[in-house]
Amino acid sequence: MFLSLRFTSHHFLCDNSIILSRTLFSLRRNCSFTSPLKVNPKAVSFFNKSIDGVQQAGPNSNNLSVNSVDNTFPFPDGSGLEDALIGYISGKKKATEVAHSIWKHFVQKGDTVVDATCGNGYDTLAMLKLVADDSGNGCVYGMDIQTVALENTSLLLDRLVHPNERMLIKLFPVCHSRMEDVIPKDTFVRLVAFNLGYLPGGDKSILTVSETTLPALQAASRILGPGGLISLVVYVGHPGGRV
Repeated sequence: MFLSLRFTSHHFLCDNSIILSRTLFSLRRNCSFTSPLKVNPKAVSFFNKSIDGVQQAGPNSNNLSVNSVDNTFPFPDGSGLEDALIGYISGKKKATEVAHSIWKHFVQKGDTVVDATCGNGYDTLAMLKLVADDSGNGCVYGMDIQTVALENTSLLLDRLVHPNERMLIKLFPVCHSRMEDVIPKDTFVRLVAFNLGYLPGGDKSILTVSETTLPALQAASRILGPGGLISLVVYVGHPGGRV
């Protein structure tokens, strides 16, 4: 089991279950959120590779409606996930690197994915590497409310990505709660990723907040295709991370 005081990583699944980190629980494609939804590390389920059942982390998990849970651990031996977790615990890897290790087991070449919080663009870049194929297929939708974040993302991509692959990324200056406004209807989305907190190196007074993140999670659950993944990395070292 992965437990850290420095960050909380949530991974929501559709049609498959995933096991990772401090708070993991699966969502089916027709999942529903209660209102208001509060993701509380003490009120959700823990999953562990070594057990067949679900260990409850708190007295109940009524804040989220989950239709069913598949207890099959989806990562084969040698997948690299264990190494990523150990690397994070030992301080050799970042929380985002653990998330990236999970994404690669769900995302395929040619897929459409969403970076709901572009930040400085490193998650966007990681997604592009997963979806871009030799035929120019694959698409990454990225969004952020801060102009400087999108500028930083664009600079990173322009510097590191071939122009042909750069065309696979579409950036939008919108709140993640409005992702359905920019992603075409009936698009099959494999992954929606959130990195919640503030822009590294930016204005720390501008934070992700529950008033927009919770509607964004609902939107993500609506656009996600079967077998897709909603990934959250939540930094808890500030008031916004404890909401």
